[in-house]
Amino acid sequence: MADDAAFQTSDFLASRRALLKTGLATGGGLFLSFGLDANGALAAGASPMELNAFIRIAPDGAITIMGKNPEIGQGIKTMLPMLIAEELDADWSKVTIEQAMSEPAKYGSQYAGGSTATPTNYDPLRRIGAAGRQMMIEAAALTWKVPAAECVAEMSTVTHKGKKLTYGQLAEKAASIPAPDLKTVTLKDPKTFKIVGKSVRGWDSPRIVKGEPFFGIDAKRPGMLYAVFVKCPVYGGKVKSAHFDEVLKQPGVKKAFVVEGNGTIYGNNAFDGLASGVAILADSWWRAHKARDKLVVEWDEGEVAGRSTALFEKTAADLKGKPGQQVLRKDGDADAAMAKAAKVVEASYAYPFLSHATLEPQNCTAEFRDGKLEIWAPTQDPQQGRQIVAKLLGMPEADIRIHMMRCGGGFGRRLMNDYMAEAAWIAREAGVPVKVLAAREDDIAHDFYRPAGFHHLKAGLDDKGQVTAWKNHFVSFADKINPSKFSLAADQSPTDLPARLVDNLTLEATLMPLGIPTGWMRAPNSNALCFVQQSFIDELAHAAGEDPLAFHLKLLGEPRLLGKPGERGVFDVARARSVLELVAQTSGWGKTSLPARTGMGIAHYYSHRGYFAEVVRASVSEQGRVTVEKVWVVGDIGNQVINPTGALNQAQGSVIDGVSQALGLAVTFDGGKAVQTNFHEYPLIRMPAAPEVEVVFLKSNNPPTGLGEPALPPVIPALTNAIFAATGKRIRSLPIDARQLKA
Repeated sequence: MADDAAFQTSDFLASRRALLKTGLATGGGLFLSFGLDANGALAAGASPMELNAFIRIAPDGAITIMGKNPEIGQGIKTMLPMLIAEELDADWSKVTIEQAMSEPAKYGSQYAGGSTATPTNYDPLRRIGAAGRQMMIEAAALTWKVPAAECVAEMSTVTHKGKKLTYGQLAEKAASIPAPDLKTVTLKDPKTFKIVGKSVRGWDSPRIVKGEPFFGIDAKRPGMLYAVFVKCPVYGGKVKSAHFDEVLKQPGVKKAFVVEGNGTIYGNNAFDGLASGVAILADSWWRAHKARDKLVVEWDEGEVAGRSTALFEKTAADLKGKPGQQVLRKDGDADAAMAKAAKVVEASYAYPFLSHATLEPQNCTAEFRDGKLEIWAPTQDPQQGRQIVAKLLGMPEADIRIHMMRCGGGFGRRLMNDYMAEAAWIAREAGVPVKVLAAREDDIAHDFYRPAGFHHLKAGLDDKGQVTAWKNHFVSFADKINPSKFSLAADQSPTDLPARLVDNLTLEATLMPLGIPTGWMRAPNSNALCFVQQSFIDELAHAAGEDPLAFHLKLLGEPRLLGKPGERGVFDVARARSVLELVAQTSGWGKTSLPARTGMGIAHYYSHRGYFAEVVRASVSEQGRVTVEKVWVVGDIGNQVINPTGALNQAQGSVIDGVSQALGLAVTFDGGKAVQTNFHEYPLIRMPAAPEVEVVFLKSNNPPTGLGEPALPPVIPALTNAIFAATGKRIRSLPIDARQLKA
């Protein structure tokens, strides 16, 4: 999910017959097919039986393009077909987009996570469109008996010296032409793009505005029952006993039974199993939900019941000043350099567990019929879900059909297909179609949380304000299966800055037992580590008596690559400097007169292949209330922004998400149970509190990359640094506590 390796275009080695075939679609139109491998590259050696249509052209000229990846609100259902339509030279007004089924043998990797869709699909999907354009041109040339080189494709038509044929008119003849070799098709010069780079409305937006039912939560099947799955409040707990007499007397309740579970496994490779609990099935969700009030159940809470946020915080505090269990990176001699430093700065930072709190709670609909399973799921990773369910139920993956429903938010939560496992198992047990739908309280109580973390930092400055030494003892949580490894999404990469910028640097880690599930959250690792790193660098800037922007640029040094191209963690200093300098210019950094208790903060970060710098202007009332007035964002995501409207939405949404986390979000545990239950205790930011967000994309000579995540991390430290500028009070623990900011 968090692979920051430099993108390299895949080699296209497959034969033209295996990669692209043509045939007549129903009604005489053109049917274009090709295969993608598991990584999204054009499949090598795929047989025609494994291919699936991405493009359909009807005789009337209507063009249907399949959206291959899950749509979780990131706009991918619109953006990926734009690549095909551009190279096809299609008339966008005649294009219809359909959501593909989960069929990896035909579509390759179908996955939403890690901001990978753009770098994975940019070249392959353009080549598919270009192949279709070439076939249309050849069909027209054969019709007119003229050289193909003299024909021009544009807006779903081919022209030659005043003659014109539409794609619909050419579709049948094009279907008889041998498919071109995708390695040699001619791609358009981006300067000629008519669709890519232009703002396009989200394909599903009208349906969303009208409230049409196409989200996972909307799925319905004949004879379907609604299921509430009641799990132990403590993760890993099991049912000791359950009594259903009163439950079964409630209106509409049809069934109730224990789900034994299979000893849920949760390791670094994600969720794989089924929790123990009780299923209550009724003819409406509300009736099933109310019937749980009559459930009498005794739980075996297990070992996690002894763990709490207070225990984690005390353990982390006791480790301050002590060596870590593991050395993640050691450059030079940080202790010796610290002893010679003109000034030493120490600080401890902390951030909490977070719930994804997707607005659409976790849900899934499943139906067994004739020994096969059909699933309707709002999932980010349908293939992993298929594998989990097949293993759980002991059935072939080929017998599981998955409809990828639109997700009402994802942020990494829907990479864990626990809801799919639950629906499949309960539907098989019940013998009828079943929709499992979590209540908000269940959703927060049984999340795969962004892990908390604690950092004990120490840095040395010389008499010129240069950072000569850096030490960080990172205290986090151990993986349940392998206690020597970090809990999922808690890792700190040894290449994270300021590594490679400071000659004497030591990164250490100590891992505490957890037992509570953790998982990826939007910009995993980066969403927390950026707060710590960029806040402490701001502290060092002030300790050195320097402007934070100037200090950042001095720490980065001259433009160069840190690491080798293609390696994981390679960092381009020039790109980081460029976004910092431009955001300073657009925000008026250092040139703006601000009222009392108002400040501006700056931060930058590289994550998920994107370079972002952000400035926040915030004010703090006498009572400590923080108002985020405006955020300036500058991002470098390569040489092409495919859909500017979607890109703007992603950048603005990331900023608002980060501000929301900073201002009020935390999940705490007591007795192994989540304390927070609903939005009154987990207050997502509301519209009146959302700041103005100005976004600029700085185009660089690099391949285009994704945007779902990299704009989030810098906004949190930019905000806390702005609060320091406004009040002189440093925020070292999230969420921000207004009581500490009172005048």
